[in-house]
Amino acid sequence: MKQTVLAIALGMAFASAVHATDTDSTADTPATAAKRDKAQDLDAVSVIGTGETRQVQRLRTSDQKVLPPGTSLQKVLNVLPGVNAQSVDALGTNEQSMTLSLRGFSGTRLGYTLDGMPLGDSAYNNYNGLSINRALISENFAGAELSEGIGNLGTPSTSNLGGTIAYSSSDPLKTMGGRVVQGFGSDQNRRTFARFDTGEYNGFSMYLSGARTTSDLWNNQSVYNGSTTKQFNGKAVWDFDWGRLTGFADTSRTSQADYFYLSKSELARGLGWDWGGYAPDWQRAIGKAYCNTGTLNAKLCDKSGADTDADGAFTAGQILRDDDLYYLAGDFFPSDSVTIHAQVYHHEDAGEGHNWNSGTYSYPGTPRQLPIIFRNTLYTINRSGAILSAAWDFANQHIEGGVWYEHNVSSASRYSSYVSGPRDLSAPIDATPDLGVFAQRTVWNTRQAFLQDTIRFLNDALTVDVGVKSPHVTSQATALPGDAVQPIKPTSNNQFASGKLSASKALLPQFGARYKIADGQEVFASFAKNIAMFQGGFKLGPQAVSQAIWDTQGDLKPEKSRSLEAGYRIETGPVAASVAAYNVRFDNRLLQYNPCDSRQPVGPSCGNRFYNVGGVDSHGVEVTFVWTPTDHLRWYNSASYNRSTYASDYVQAGVVQHTKGKIQTDTPAKLFATQIDWTQGAWFASLRGKYTGERFYTYTNDRGFGGFTVWDLSGGYDFGPVSFAKDIRLSINVTNLGDKRYASNFDSSAFVPSDPKGTAYVFHASAPRQYFANLDVRF
Repeated sequence: MKQTVLAIALGMAFASAVHATDTDSTADTPATAAKRDKAQDLDAVSVIGTGETRQVQRLRTSDQKVLPPGTSLQKVLNVLPGVNAQSVDALGTNEQSMTLSLRGFSGTRLGYTLDGMPLGDSAYNNYNGLSINRALISENFAGAELSEGIGNLGTPSTSNLGGTIAYSSSDPLKTMGGRVVQGFGSDQNRRTFARFDTGEYNGFSMYLSGARTTSDLWNNQSVYNGSTTKQFNGKAVWDFDWGRLTGFADTSRTSQADYFYLSKSELARGLGWDWGGYAPDWQRAIGKAYCNTGTLNAKLCDKSGADTDADGAFTAGQILRDDDLYYLAGDFFPSDSVTIHAQVYHHEDAGEGHNWNSGTYSYPGTPRQLPIIFRNTLYTINRSGAILSAAWDFANQHIEGGVWYEHNVSSASRYSSYVSGPRDLSAPIDATPDLGVFAQRTVWNTRQAFLQDTIRFLNDALTVDVGVKSPHVTSQATALPGDAVQPIKPTSNNQFASGKLSASKALLPQFGARYKIADGQEVFASFAKNIAMFQGGFKLGPQAVSQAIWDTQGDLKPEKSRSLEAGYRIETGPVAASVAAYNVRFDNRLLQYNPCDSRQPVGPSCGNRFYNVGGVDSHGVEVTFVWTPTDHLRWYNSASYNRSTYASDYVQAGVVQHTKGKIQTDTPAKLFATQIDWTQGAWFASLRGKYTGERFYTYTNDRGFGGFTVWDLSGGYDFGPVSFAKDIRLSINVTNLGDKRYASNFDSSAFVPSDPKGTAYVFHASAPRQYFANLDVRF
């Protein structure tokens, strides 16, 4: 399949560039237009989900304009009700710091797709997919559908306890054309995007596009601080009389300098939001490492300054990810009443995480001995899958059913290597490491089927959805000896476990109803049950533990949810609004606890353990209000209230942790977003504000951060046709307009029962105010 898609892309790279615009199109025949709408229809539906039997919000391409080109699509979602999207950088592209929560569910308990293809659970240290950043260049974005709480039954996901996010890529333009976007920004941000569209020839069209981005860290680290991303997207579409074939290819190569997680203690000691470790001062990093318990040398320990040995290393390391992603899809319309969809896909990922660690000696017992090592964590994913579904319309019913199968082999391993001095960590490491820490391979097999009937009554005034799905997932983990000068001993307490997990359910029901009470007004209600497969990969799930812990964790059960929601929508004249209320029960909630800081090496006393702490109860309300008084002005608002609390206490190492009634970690109760978009002639501007309420990072709520508000501003001028160009636009973006400093994302693997001294390294600082300028030229 990889060779087929690339052959199509290369075979069509022969045309020259002419004019293309966002609205460029050629009239279809009625039959062709209808088939195209069935295959891709996001642009034709309501942003508040009118007509749906569940709570649905949609993101448009124009919603990107308030943020700089290249901003993560996940971060753009932050304006929607109930969404809390955070990252350490303004563009939301730093992989380790991307977090998302929705209605009391973390981002790893949602489902993600691109053009119907599964993206996994979008976790850092991923094992079954990749982030939308690496799957799609933001300029090729066509829209997104957020189903808050109850996702589409046919969504290929094993993690969608709390909803789904369905991203769509743009189709090729029908007229040959090209586009180049060049961006400049604070902290050496540079970005170039280019796209070429062939235009349509006998129903066939395609585009080839690429982006290259470079930037430096914004914190106090002046060396080894560069990040680079190179990405390619290609898409080909062939529309013919009775169907459509679509091929998509994505390659992504990223190397990201990383930021330190911070603690409240650091802020209290005066290290500040911009703390960046010791680079370029190697000797100070060594002096602080001699203060570590594992490498303590009182004579060489550097006790000067407000920082301690645990506050930092030479740098926070580097994130490397290489991805290749392909799909081939067919939508077939053998009759006016039957639709068939088939899709095959393949994804390969090779990742590395490079870090400095103190507390372990390089070259121990020799004159070259140093109290710091280089740590390398490796990741691989090799997954292939297929989706087949069919729909049949007859009388007043729409029956749809389908199956999804995926086979995935993933791995996670960690090694330590001796060092004699500072080095650049931005490229893959080819040398054989000195010490093996852990190595584990996991084989995943996923099978899921669904069946749904949509029935319309009372001249389409009433719509009822009834359906079921049946997921069956297994993961078989195997501990490996690794590849190092000193291989991993089978009895090592650092080594991960061998074992098998499964999550299966014969029938998971879903029900929805929507009733049109008047023109432009409707009410809806939905109910659904879901289960999630146990997570995998390093630090994420219950197989990422030692064999001894695995053997004593007991019979862990898959997490499950029960969601009930109801709401009202209205679209009349310049106003579109919706309100939804929900009640969710989240059972078999797994809490992760590691007694040591994440910067310390895994060892006998430093390892993950997972606890089933019972349930979480969530209830809340979401409001959306959109006012478009003129063609020149649009005002979007969303507000939400959520209360998610633990339903019981739990016992950890013989100690009762009093979590009953406590607010779930990283779950703000109040969110409010507003965005104003204005155009006047050639001028345009957007202003977005987002308030995020108080969040806790301890299970007993003794530590957290208060609410904060952030504003982003953009504006520009459209010069129209200039010389050989058909359109030239200049835009300016200011992120974090008020230069508000706050705790952006939390590290869920570092959550603790309590943190009385504020020493948990659990949050990233927000980026300061930054400026960006972009020139967009279309041919």
